[in-house]
Amino acid sequence: MNLNQITIPSKNVTESVKFYKSLGLKLIVDVPSHYARFELPKGDATFSIHYVETLPQGEGVIVYFEVDDIEKTVNELKAIGIEFETEVTKQPWLWTEARLKDPDGNQLIIYNAGENRKSPPWRKEEI
Repeated sequence: MNLNQITIPSKNVTESVKFYKSLGLKLIVDVPSHYARFELPKGDATFSIHYVETLPQGEGVIVYFEVDDIEKTVNELKAIGIEFETEVTKQPWLWTEARLKDPDGNQLIIYNAGENRKSPPWRKEEI
């Protein structure tokens, strides 16, 4: 099994397209105001946005974007006006991350985990 894509909801797809392009995603499908799909700079999975009249309530969507150099990436995004909710923080689960929200309030996490991404010290081995 392979992950094809993640799709998130948006009340303003046009505004979200601008935002995600500013993060460095490449727009590959655009149905104005209704749907957009992006390629990411790395990997095969795609990321898409679809129009909804009502956004989910509560915690909602959380999307992690992995980068090689988190400090550099966050500084570059801040330089073009992207606002972060947190600074780059080393977490107890051994990932380094910075959090922000997209125009619809979906939680985004720019992070780097290195080997701990899939192999933290507490990883379960097959039984």
